[in-house]
This record gives sequence, structure tokens and C-alpha cells, in this order.
Amino acid sequence: MKNLKVLLTMLLIVAGSLAKANNNDDDYKLTKAYASNIYIEAVTLGKLEGFESILDKDAKFCILMGNNKRVATYSKAEMLEYMQANLKGLKQLCTTSSAVVEENGQMSVLKVEMKYGDFTRTNYVTFADTGKGWKITNVCSVYK
Repeated sequence: MKNLKVLLTMLLIVAGSLAKANNNDDDYKLTKAYASNIYIEAVTLGKLEGFESILDKDAKFCILMGNNKRVATYSKAEMLEYMQANLKGLKQLCTTSSAVVEENGQMSVLKVEMKYGDFTRTNYVTFADTGKGWKITNVCSVYK
């Protein structure tokens, strides 16, 4: 009987620890750090798992195109479709760095530079605290 009580106590402790670890993981998925890491892995390594979850439902993407300064804009759905078809699993041959440009309790702008051999792609990624975690609301890409 004593062994049974000890065994049940141990099972409750293990179950409680697992539940807490799961909650911590869920909490982490609501942070700017999580959203930033998922974004960078998606655009540089083609790892799309979790990417859709960090995008706000109204997220917009823009790309400043070349010397004629034409701006191409895309919706969340268009960008997800493009990435699934063309970038999934594709590792970019570039050196990537990132830095926070502006930040407060409600929004953050992250600058992500992807340096290739003869040009650099700079993504300005805007995150907002949506009440359901930090989500990407806007990404603007510029090529130099």
C-alpha cells in the first residue's frame, strides 16, 4: 500500500511537470522572440512549420522592385501560397543578421538582412501584440 501511494505521488508530480512544460511552450509561442525566429527560419531555411501561425490575418507584404521603384504588394494568402510552392525546404545561400529597429510594449520593427554574393535583401518586419500573441502585420523588402 505504501509503495502504491509513493507511485501515485510520483505519477502526479510527473504529470504536473509535463503540463507545466506544455504551458511554458505555449506561452513562448506568443512572444516576439518566437515569431522572429520562425520568420527568419522560414525566409532563410525554408522551414515553414509554424509560419502561418505568426502572421496576422491581415498581414501585408511588399517588395520594392529595382531602379524603377515599383512596389509589389501581396496578401497573407498570396505569400503563403508562394512560399509553399517555391521556398519550402530551400536554404538560401546568404549570411543573415537581424536587429530590432524600434520597439515598445505594443509593436516592434525587426530589420533582417540577407547578404548574398552581389546584393543584399533587407526585410523590415513589423510585429504587433494582438492580444493573441505577437504577430507579423507587415513585411517590406528592399534590394540593394
